[in-house]
Amino acid sequence: MSKGPKVEIVTKTRIACDGGGGALGHPKVWMDMAQGDEVICKYCDKVFKLDPKAEAHGH
Repeated sequence: MSKGPKVEIVTKTRIACDGGGGALGHPKVWMDMAQGDEVICKYCDKVFKLDPKAEAHGH
């Protein structure tokens, strides 16, 4: 089993992360992929990757 960072496939380039787990998470942060196709949360290192089937840079 891999111990790498969690990866979540998303359909929008602007996403929010709160670490999950309610009170055990972290402050909610909004991130924007800008011109890329992934972004990494600065608190929990979770990787958000844009689904290649998603509308190009839809919000």
